Amino acid sequence: MTLEFRVNGRIGRPVAEVFDAVVNPKKLSGYFTTIGGASAPLVQGTTVTWWGMAPVIVDTVEENALIVFRWDAMVEEGEAPYKTRVEMRFKPLDDGGTMVTIAETGWRDNDRGQKSSYMNCEGWSQMLACMKAYVEYGINLREGYYPSELKGVVASEQQDFT
Repeated sequence: MTLEFRVNGRIGRPVAEVFDAVVNPKKLSGYFTTIGGASAPLVQGTTVTWWGMAPVIVDTVEENALIVFRWDAMVEEGEAPYKTRVEMRFKPLDDGGTMVTIAETGWRDNDRGQKSSYMNCEGWSQMLACMKAYVEYGINLREGYYPSELKGVVASEQQDFT
């Protein structure tokens, strides 16, 4: 089985503004990497850090069109580390908005890989919703959303807070 997913959403702003909301660390930190921020702009051939702890290896940046990067997959204790591949596409729409599509691939075909792929699918879907609110309305939906982040800790595994 190949573990992969693709999510997309329309952001009601021109493609250049939406693209900048991802590559610009100040903007990205305003709605996505809110704990620990983003260390630098996404520039092809560089490695930046998100949330103060997650290295992002930037493979491709095509202005207003495409961002491709690799980052660490979550592994079980004793399992060899590896990376997944994330591809973000930005398509200008006739109505002046932008369709953003995010695809992630490369998990190992095991229980941890499956769980991680589901978790990241949820995370990227939430990222798109947060980006829409931030770029269109200046609202940070992520603030107060994750109980762990209320304590200053980056959200990772789902936890039962009931």
